[in-house]
Amino acid sequence: MNDTAWDRGFPVKYLLVDEDDDGEPELWGRCAGVEGLFADPVPPPREVLTLRGCAPEGPLRAAIDRPGEATGLLGDLCVEIRDDPRPTRRWELADVVVITHHPCQADPALVDVVVGAGVRQDGFSRERLPTSPRFELSVATAGDLETVGHCLRVDGLFAPRAAPETIPLELVGCEPTERLRAVLRRPRKWEGGWAGLWALDRDGRVMAHHTVGLGIGGARPSTLGGTLIDITLTDGGKDRPPLLARPIWDVWYRGIPATPNQWAPYSAEGRRQWSHLAIHRDMGARRPDRSGGVYHLDGRFATDVPGLHCAMGEALLGPGGYYGWGWSAFTDCLCGGFGVVAPFTLIWHDAAVARRAPAEGLPSYFGEVVGHLEEHGVTVVLR
Repeated sequence: MNDTAWDRGFPVKYLLVDEDDDGEPELWGRCAGVEGLFADPVPPPREVLTLRGCAPEGPLRAAIDRPGEATGLLGDLCVEIRDDPRPTRRWELADVVVITHHPCQADPALVDVVVGAGVRQDGFSRERLPTSPRFELSVATAGDLETVGHCLRVDGLFAPRAAPETIPLELVGCEPTERLRAVLRRPRKWEGGWAGLWALDRDGRVMAHHTVGLGIGGARPSTLGGTLIDITLTDGGKDRPPLLARPIWDVWYRGIPATPNQWAPYSAEGRRQWSHLAIHRDMGARRPDRSGGVYHLDGRFATDVPGLHCAMGEALLGPGGYYGWGWSAFTDCLCGGFGVVAPFTLIWHDAAVARRAPAEGLPSYFGEVVGHLEEHGVTVVLR
């Protein structure tokens, strides 16, 4: 889409884009800036729930078995009701704390687990329950989900809850196309609709995508003057980049990183945000996968799972390279379509950093990554 420039004294930094009747991207507006894009998620209210008839495994079993007065911290727990092969209902229990547990009256071999958590329900979960529902439990580890057991039911899960409040977003200095002007003329017609917000770097390359609602809270002449307008969207969308991502976006705005390890000073979450921007590095300019050759991975800063994948991406594709950000994404990359495919040789320098890292789960994850590379035909040399 060659619509990233205009004749003004400041650059276009965002595009508002929707699909045309053929499913192709169609420009709705150019914007000089956006306010409210970066926002830390608001945690849902805390509730007390009981996992009835639970058969715990892994981290859930460990949280139950903590001795004495230690608190059983579990992190975020995914609860799914499955009608194989897909879930029919799904909830996220945020920041789960195990309060207590006791044998299940219906089956002493099972456990009733009382937890405190915030509850979020995915919007797609509207299907009828199976006749005999089974509640599958999993936690996020290394960018993927790890099964931690199942239970017969979850008391309190179906309680009515108010929808989370939407957070508005401001399009600043917007030059609308006729399609967007039609939305502004008849805003009610478009309520509930969605569009894409594409963030650009200073060279006009798309560096990130975000989805926003088309509910219009207001439109007025822009503070930047001329014929531009400022538009308030009543729903700036979910999964916004957190506040800590702002300086990372500033780095990428200046262009694709040219020196390695620029991600290294950031926290694990910052490194994950770095990977999210790296995904778009070669969008629209994909070349055929290459195989063969020798690549060198700098393992000095692979102190957590996102850091391991940042280092992997740079080893194979250069600074700012992307080769997964968690297990599932890493597996996708190994299957092709991301620039490098086996067979090749990977020399992993300072491998002991990941192998002995104090980060929870990283040493075993490192071993699984090495094994997965070798299974796909990669020769891995650890140094």
